[in-house]
Amino acid sequence: MKENFLLYSVFAVILVYVLNRIRIRLQLSKAKHPSLRGHSKWSRRITSRIPYFSYNESHYFSCDGAPEHIALQRKEALHNLATNVNQACSKTIDYCNKLEKSISDIQFTSNYRIPFPFQKLLPKAFKLGAITDETQGTKIKDLDGNWRFDLSGSYGVNVFGYDFYKDCMDKGFEQVKDLGPVLGSYHPIIGENVELIKRISGLDEVSFHMSGTEAVMQAVRLARYHTKKTHLVRFCGAYHGWWDGVQPGVGNRRKVNDVYTLADLSENALQVLSTRNDIACVLINPLQAFHPNSDSGSDSTLVASDRDTNFNKTQYTAWLKNIQEICNRRNIVLIFDEVFTGFRLGYRGAQGYFDVQADLVTYGKTLGGGLPVGVLAGQSHLMKRFRKDAPADVSFARGTFNSHPYVMGAMNEFLNRIQSPEIQNIYQTIEDVWDKRVEKFNHKLQANSLPIKITNMHSILSVLYTKPSRYNWMLQFYLKNAGLEMSWLGSGRMIMSFNFTDEEFEEVMTRFVQAALSMKNDGWWWHSAELTNKKIKRQFLFDMLTNEFPVLTNIMSSPIKSIPLKTDSKSPKTSTTNIQPIKEPLTYKPETKNTTIKKVS
Repeated sequence: MKENFLLYSVFAVILVYVLNRIRIRLQLSKAKHPSLRGHSKWSRRITSRIPYFSYNESHYFSCDGAPEHIALQRKEALHNLATNVNQACSKTIDYCNKLEKSISDIQFTSNYRIPFPFQKLLPKAFKLGAITDETQGTKIKDLDGNWRFDLSGSYGVNVFGYDFYKDCMDKGFEQVKDLGPVLGSYHPIIGENVELIKRISGLDEVSFHMSGTEAVMQAVRLARYHTKKTHLVRFCGAYHGWWDGVQPGVGNRRKVNDVYTLADLSENALQVLSTRNDIACVLINPLQAFHPNSDSGSDSTLVASDRDTNFNKTQYTAWLKNIQEICNRRNIVLIFDEVFTGFRLGYRGAQGYFDVQADLVTYGKTLGGGLPVGVLAGQSHLMKRFRKDAPADVSFARGTFNSHPYVMGAMNEFLNRIQSPEIQNIYQTIEDVWDKRVEKFNHKLQANSLPIKITNMHSILSVLYTKPSRYNWMLQFYLKNAGLEMSWLGSGRMIMSFNFTDEEFEEVMTRFVQAALSMKNDGWWWHSAELTNKKIKRQFLFDMLTNEFPVLTNIMSSPIKSIPLKTDSKSPKTSTTNIQPIKEPLTYKPETKNTTIKKVS
C-alpha cells in the first residue's frame, strides 16, 4: 500500500510539474505576436524555404489583372523613366556598376529594392545605389552633378543638416589634431564628453564603442553579468543591430535560444515579464512606437498595400511606464536602444520624449558629430565589469578604436552645440512643426486624388498606400527622377533633417505630388473593384507554388482571374534589357555654405 502511495505521489508531482511547464509555455506563446515576425524560429525556418521565382514579361506588367493596354502603357513608362535616369546619371551608374562586383553591400541592396519576382526585369539603373560627392543644406549631389533633396537622413545620422556635421568634424579635428590617432590613452577632451552624456542620459557612467551594434552587445552582456539571468526580451519587429544575439529570426542562421520575442502593447507580454525568473533585460527600440509589431517599412516587401503605422504617443508612453515598473520590481534591466532615436526625438532622446528613465542607454550615429561611434551609459552598479569578491569573474569588453581622438573631438563639438539656445528652441517646437507639415502634405495628396497617405513620428515619415496595388514599389523611382533622394528602403521611411525650411519642404511636397501624378498617369495604380490586398497576397502565393510545382496549376485556381499564369524561373529575354533613366537633369545650385541651422517656422 505504501509503495502504491509513493508511486502515486511521484506521478502526481511529475504531472503537476509537466502541467506547470505547459502553462508557462502557453503563457509565453500568448505573449508573442501572431504574425510570423513574432515567432523568430518559425520565421527563420519558413523564409529559408521560400523558393525564388521571376515573372516573365507578359506577367510583369499585368500581375494585378490589368488589361493589355495598361500593361503596354506601364512597359513604355518604365522604358522612358529608365532612359531618363540613364541619361541624367550615366557617370554615377557606371561607377556603381564597377563597384558592385567588389562590394557585397551594393550587391545586397541592389537585390532588395523591390519584391523579388520583379527583380530580373527591373532596369539596372534602378537597382543600383547612389554615389555622391557633395552635400549642402538639405541637398545631396551625385557624380553627374544632380542635386536632390535628401530624404534618406543617412540612416538617422543627419538630424541637424549636413553643414552642421561637417563643421562639427572640422572643428573637432582642430581640437585634437596635435595628438593624432593615438589609441589606448585618452585625449583630455573625453572628460567633458562624459560629463555631458551623463547629464543628458541621467545615468552615472559611460563606455565608448565603435558602433551602435557594439554598444547594444555590451549593454546586454552587462545586464546578464549583473543579474545572473540568461534571457533578454525584445519586441516584435524591433531592430537592434546585426548582432545575432538580438536578431534571432530572419537574417541570422545561428539558433538563438536565450531571446524572447514578445508582442508590443500586449498585456500578455507584461504578464510574462511579471512572472518569469530568467529575464535579465528588456531591450526597447523607441522607434517601434511608430509601427508596433512591424518591421521598418521597406519597398522590397511591398507585395500589396497593407503597410501600416500606428503611432500613439500617449499609449506608448503608458506602455513603457508599465514595463519600467515591472523591471524595477523584478530586477530586470531596462535598456533603451537610442542608436537611431537619440538626439532626434529630443535633447534627452526617447527618455525625455516618453518621460521614462532607463537603466542602460545606447547611443550612436548622430552623437559622433558625423563620425562613427557607439556609446553606452548606465547606472554605476550595472556598468562594472568585475566583482571585487571574485576577481577572476569579469565581463570583458574592449574595442581598438573606442574613444578615438577624432571621434571625441567631433562629439565634443556636437554635444556643446546642441546646448545652444537656438538648438534648444528647435527641440521645443520641432515636433509640432513636422506634425503640421505632414498634415499639409496629406491635404495636397488628397486634393490630387492620389492613393497615398503620409504618416510620421516626429521627423520620421512613412508612405502608406490607400488602394490595393502590386506596383507601389515603383514610386521610389519616380521620386528619385523628381529630385528626391531616398534610402535603399525606398518609401517606407523618409528621415528628415531639422534644417528643412518651410519653403524647402513645400518644394519637396510639390516634387512628390508631381512624381506620384506621373506614376498614376502611367497606369501603375490602375485598379479593379475586385482587387483586394487579400487577393493580391493569395495571387503571390499561387504564383510561387505553381512555379515550384507546375502540376498545381491544374488543381488550383488563380485568385485574380484575368492574368496570365505563367512564371519563369530562368532569366527571361525582354525588350527592356536596353532600357536606359531623368529627362531633365536637375539644375539646383546650392546656396553659399552656411554651417548654422536654419530656424524652422
